[in-house]
Amino acid sequence: MLSTGDSITRLKSIGEKRAGLFARLGVKTIYDLLSFFPRHYDDLTSPVSISEALPEQKCCVKAKVTAPVGEHRIRKNMVIYKTKVSDGSAGMNITIFNNRYAAAALKVGSEHLFYGKVTANFLQKEMSSPEILPQSEQRIRPVYRQTDGLSSKIIAYALKQALSETYIEEYMPRELLERHGLTGLKEAYSNIHFPSSHSALKDARRRLIFDELLTMQLGIKLLSRVKSDISAPAVKTDYTSEFFAGLPFEPTSAQRRAAAEAVEDMRSGRPMKRLLQGDVGSGKTAVAAAVCYTCIKNGMQAAFMAPTAILCEQHYRSFLNFFRGTGVKSALLLGSTPAREKKIIYEQLASGEIDFIVGTHALLNDSLSFKSLGIVITDEQHRFGVEQRASLISKGNNPHLYVMSATPIPRTLSLVVYGDLKVSVLDEMPPGRTEIKTYCISSRIRERAYNYIKKHLDKGLQAYIICPLIEQGEDEGLVSAEEYAGKISRTSFRNYSVGLMHGRLSAREKDAVMSAFARGETQLLVSTTVIEVGVDVPNAAVMLIENAERFGLSQLHQLRGRVGRGTAESCCILVTDNQSETTKRRMQIMCGTTDGFVIANEDLKLRGPGEFFGNRQHGLPSFKIADIIRDMDILMQAQSEAERITERDAGLISRDYAALKPRVAALFEQVGVDALN
Repeated sequence: MLSTGDSITRLKSIGEKRAGLFARLGVKTIYDLLSFFPRHYDDLTSPVSISEALPEQKCCVKAKVTAPVGEHRIRKNMVIYKTKVSDGSAGMNITIFNNRYAAAALKVGSEHLFYGKVTANFLQKEMSSPEILPQSEQRIRPVYRQTDGLSSKIIAYALKQALSETYIEEYMPRELLERHGLTGLKEAYSNIHFPSSHSALKDARRRLIFDELLTMQLGIKLLSRVKSDISAPAVKTDYTSEFFAGLPFEPTSAQRRAAAEAVEDMRSGRPMKRLLQGDVGSGKTAVAAAVCYTCIKNGMQAAFMAPTAILCEQHYRSFLNFFRGTGVKSALLLGSTPAREKKIIYEQLASGEIDFIVGTHALLNDSLSFKSLGIVITDEQHRFGVEQRASLISKGNNPHLYVMSATPIPRTLSLVVYGDLKVSVLDEMPPGRTEIKTYCISSRIRERAYNYIKKHLDKGLQAYIICPLIEQGEDEGLVSAEEYAGKISRTSFRNYSVGLMHGRLSAREKDAVMSAFARGETQLLVSTTVIEVGVDVPNAAVMLIENAERFGLSQLHQLRGRVGRGTAESCCILVTDNQSETTKRRMQIMCGTTDGFVIANEDLKLRGPGEFFGNRQHGLPSFKIADIIRDMDILMQAQSEAERITERDAGLISRDYAALKPRVAALFEQVGVDALN
């Protein structure tokens, strides 16, 4: 018998050339082949009657041939064969192109399955070039993703061989399978590829989905496991009240609660791992500053990592204000920081002279070390891989971890992304935040929107216009931010000061643009999405977003959060000429609510988890069959089972669970993470 780890070339039907074609599909071993699940199925089990067959839809019809096949040669190398079939409910024309063998099988009175798309031809239905199958083919047939030279039929044949010749070892304990009502692994693989019935297919899918989700949850548990003998930097005294007392505003009860939850974790003597989640403007940075202040006053250093230079600069300014007069020495480290300045920062971090550092991925440099790193904070964690987070943590002696996210993440997705973290939620907005009204318009009335913006500028307020692209010609029909700013400066806004912000400006140029806008020297700022983070101007009251259909709902919500930060009534205008039903639905959601968690849930439903973050940098392995939205109930079962398993056997070393270990390792290897060490 073959094993699942063997090369597919061990199968008689697969030589080196065909193996190369399979490799294009990511299939190299028999395990890869067994896990190459059908993309969909042709259901031949329940043929529909001809009278019920819907036009322009594929279906299976069982019918008898009622007329001799007619042959029509319409040109050289093109022969058409025509006949009629009937199932008693109605008749149908059958047309076959250049296939005399298929036509020869259609004897008058013979009964076949005809699978194809039905079209309405005058009063008679017709099926052109159908598959003609014997009645014994009445089954659920798998259809696979293909590549040139490798058809779904060839893949199915290889899978039949693999299933009959491979020893498939069950790696789940019997009591676990019984507890969750799961079928055996061999049976699941057989029925996912060649279902014996619809119920068998359902059971197979459930078993294999459970396997993927359990493996993923076990990996997260193993990544986050804290052994009882691991100690963290000690937090003996809580200084958050002292910190909050020095602020020029009264923190919300949610901010105080979140800070208290973090300090309680850090007092336990074990490394804290906590997510601080809150909507735009809910005050996460102040909470992070309070927690860092407590760590620093307890003799530790704190590191804050954000994904972009522009966000780091914004946070650095905020932290300088928070720490003014406290004696905390702070520094900013970016990739663009001059070498001489970097050297000084490195020396002062190593000596302990710098208490608090804000930086981008530059913090991960191998040459950088800390004297006593006590806490690591990452902002917008979904933009970092798990391994990047771990790299920064490794620079201390089991430092505490605090993750911030201004992207409201539905509970469904947070189970996957942040399954290793406790969660604090800022569910209360600071006083003074005004509600942002949102409108959707077509480009036909853009000038009216411009006039609305000018009324606000004339009152001394400021505004943003967001464009999705930077360079002309990147996409047909979209105007670049540079061209857009130049045009409105010469026309509609020629009497106003217009600034331009985009990601290709140098750090110094961005800072100059932001500073001018913050000081009120620039009235209208045209920007790409870099404005999504890093700009906090309370005087800005209006935002217009061009080509709004180009953005995800969560991104639109993040952008919208740049206004409404002062006392003036604020609004966001979405401009789109896209009339698709999806776009209409998305714009309705944006205009109907400002609740980031509601928007995030809708965004997840519309776009799915693969697109929710806009990239694959969040360190999650991809799934072959599971879908965390559709399979939420199985995800919850898998999470509970993962907790049960790791409580009994934290290292997966017992006889019952040892076979799960290599599967966990393989799943997380996709994203370069070693979940076992």
